[in-house]
Amino acid sequence: MNGFSTVRCVLLAMALGMVLSFVVPIPAAAAPRPAPPPQNFPIPIPGLNSRIDSLPWTVLILLTVLTLLPALLLSMTPFVRILVVFHFLRQALGTQTAPTNQTLLGLALFLTYFVMQPVGVSVDRVAIEPFAHGSITAWQAVERSAVPMRQFMLKYTREKDLALFVDLAHEPRPKSPDDLPMRIVVPAYIISELKTGFQIGAVLYLPFLVIDMVVAAITTSVGMFQLPPVVISTPLKILLFVVADGWNLVVGSMLKSFS
Repeated sequence: MNGFSTVRCVLLAMALGMVLSFVVPIPAAAAPRPAPPPQNFPIPIPGLNSRIDSLPWTVLILLTVLTLLPALLLSMTPFVRILVVFHFLRQALGTQTAPTNQTLLGLALFLTYFVMQPVGVSVDRVAIEPFAHGSITAWQAVERSAVPMRQFMLKYTREKDLALFVDLAHEPRPKSPDDLPMRIVVPAYIISELKTGFQIGAVLYLPFLVIDMVVAAITTSVGMFQLPPVVISTPLKILLFVVADGWNLVVGSMLKSFS
């Protein structure tokens, strides 16, 4: 009897275990969590980062701006006029490599900075500071910064050059020069600067040309045909330029033309 009771208890326990296995679900193994997607952190530039994946566009804009910086420097500043004048001056003196190109470029850059510093202050006040504080977008900053630059270029641009590009662009005649777009103002300004630089260079050439003619006439009259006149005229021109304090006169005249 006792053996039968033991067998019955074991069968009841097995039956109860089977029932519980169907009623109570056994928790499955935890599935592996998916790896987080790679995050793309954009460069924080106010007004340019509108989406989380804007890093390629930001890099493209920055590289484009860096590529256009030399063109902007040449086309919207007095750099062209200053460099043309220095080129004519070196040719008039007859010194092909003195001063060197690096020296002339450095002096032209610093003189350009000297002339453009008030314009830079205006651009910083109306465009860069609001853009840095996030109150305007990048494109609004560009539009605001174009106003002081346009005023500066129009001040030294001839009306004849402006009229030329207005006719070529088939634009209606504006009510005032401030209504002109930059695609008309910039090329007209470059042409005006080139003409002004050539005018100053021609004036610089005249005294040194006279020295060359006098030296050539003297050497020819005394029968010194084998001696090139440049050998005698070049030291005389350099001596005249140094005695007259030529660098002070040339730089001062150019900077006064922008006042």
